[in-house]
Amino acid sequence: MRRLLAYLRPYRWHVAAAVAILIAASGLALIGPWLTKIAIDQAFPAGDLRLLALLAGVYVGSLLVAAVLEYARTLLTTWIGQRVMEDLRSQIFAHLQRLELAFFDRNPVGRLMTRVTSDVEALNDMFTSGVVTIFGDVFTIGAIVTAMLILDWRLALVTFTVLPLVFASAWLFRTRVRRAYRDIRLRLARINAFLQERITGMSVTQLFRQEDQTFDRFDSINRDHLSAHLRSITYYALFFPTVEILAALAMALIIWYGGSESLRGAMTVGTIAAFLQYARRFFRPIQDLSEKYNILQSAMASSERVFRLLDREPHPVESEPGTADDGRGIEGPDSVADPGVQAVPVRGGRIEFRNVWFRYGDMDADAPPPDAENVDWVLKDVSFTVEPGQRIAIVGATGAGKSTLINLLMRFYRPQRGTIFLDDIDISTVPARAVRSRMGLVLQDVYLFSDTVVRNIDLGRPDIGPREVEEAARRVGVDGYIDRLPDGYDQRLGERGSNLSAGERQLLSFARALAGNPDLLILDEATSAVDSEIEARIELALEALMMGRTSLVIAHRLSTIRNADRILVMHHGEIRETGTHEELLSLGGLYTRLHRLQFAGSPSAA
Repeated sequence: MRRLLAYLRPYRWHVAAAVAILIAASGLALIGPWLTKIAIDQAFPAGDLRLLALLAGVYVGSLLVAAVLEYARTLLTTWIGQRVMEDLRSQIFAHLQRLELAFFDRNPVGRLMTRVTSDVEALNDMFTSGVVTIFGDVFTIGAIVTAMLILDWRLALVTFTVLPLVFASAWLFRTRVRRAYRDIRLRLARINAFLQERITGMSVTQLFRQEDQTFDRFDSINRDHLSAHLRSITYYALFFPTVEILAALAMALIIWYGGSESLRGAMTVGTIAAFLQYARRFFRPIQDLSEKYNILQSAMASSERVFRLLDREPHPVESEPGTADDGRGIEGPDSVADPGVQAVPVRGGRIEFRNVWFRYGDMDADAPPPDAENVDWVLKDVSFTVEPGQRIAIVGATGAGKSTLINLLMRFYRPQRGTIFLDDIDISTVPARAVRSRMGLVLQDVYLFSDTVVRNIDLGRPDIGPREVEEAARRVGVDGYIDRLPDGYDQRLGERGSNLSAGERQLLSFARALAGNPDLLILDEATSAVDSEIEARIELALEALMMGRTSLVIAHRLSTIRNADRILVMHHGEIRETGTHEELLSLGGLYTRLHRLQFAGSPSAA
């Protein structure tokens, strides 16, 4: 709770105003019963119509002022809740962008979406209807207790005899409802994760006729979510009638004790009437506090999950040294790098892998020794050098570790052992953003955003203007496709570029990589999704684009890498062969075997 309340610090004056309004409203809650006592004990016996009119006017005026205060309180607390929710969502999303890719490998997208959406919404309910209004309820209870003790302390003590039962009921309710709300948040995250995965893969579900089995799995998850909700509703339904019964018991005690005292002449009827109204108003905020506790329990369950995410420290592979803070606990996107941290100078683009070992799994665990048993190493003592301007091809069977090399070079992951250098600088000592700004990457699996064509190419990079975008599109040969779109470069694409063909999406990814004029060009199976005509067009463009640039090309089609300066042949995480196309064929080893398998039956196999 202390951590959640820290989010109110930027709005402390608004919170203070809301509390002041609640205190004023609590004071107004005392007026009605007190006016009733005066009317019964003084105005009625004396037949004083003027006093009755005055009391009625004061009562109506207090109701009007209370209505205005309630309006102001609702606006103010809702504004505070919405601003806090905005800040928290921004912090979570900024934090997600700084986490390493290994975190996203282990956490489903739907679960993370739950953190940013419904979990934050539960916290909004707490700030809007919980924290601030709790102060109002507490002040109301304190004011009513004070008024009751002033009116008649003996009758007040009689009224308070039921409070131990109220507190016992609240304690039982608290312990059970918190557990129920934890279960609700957990099951909601499971629903979101399942929906995100199944809706994204709907074509596979329908192709293999898995609709019934998928529905059965969703129905099971959905019923678990329902049962958790029903448990919380059951506790809620039991607690509130219990408080109502205890409130009725307190009022019965007031009538019994106050009536007997009134018959003896020791207490006025007006005092009893005022006590009955105060008792009703006394138990109402107690019920409200229990309901607010209901909201707080939901918020606590959500906050545990949100803070567990925020407490996940980004590894230095993703974090930017010297990040700034904007005063709300959110790292500013325009943070200034620590002047003591080394930057990557723009030079030739020399790459060196030196004794690199890597395995997927727990990135935070200590690296086991190379000869440890049961360790699934993806890369084993890999060392090679790419000189500036060279074009290096990497080939090998599926699972040999080719794409892992690229992931390590781009700092998406970090090796457990060994070092990677860019222009003789250890890339682990510089910000990841500085390393990636030097590179242009094209992957086999193209990801396009639901935005315009131009935004999918420039990605909002300030150093890329319309001229650079059009030039990049022209050089990869996608400009003709773009010009045929109804809105040209301003045409909005569907989700993941669904209104484009696979080849057109691949060409757009080429234009995206080349628009920034990178020093290093990295292609990971970049031409596997295009037909021969488009591939030939791309190869013509790449010949000019790779000139003078350091290039790494991962390819299954060996025909695309014949002209590489050097080819690295990987097998089970190790570099087994290296040389030019002709040199490797003359060795008669792994590369020769791959070549024969790929070109078997074709004239070029000879």
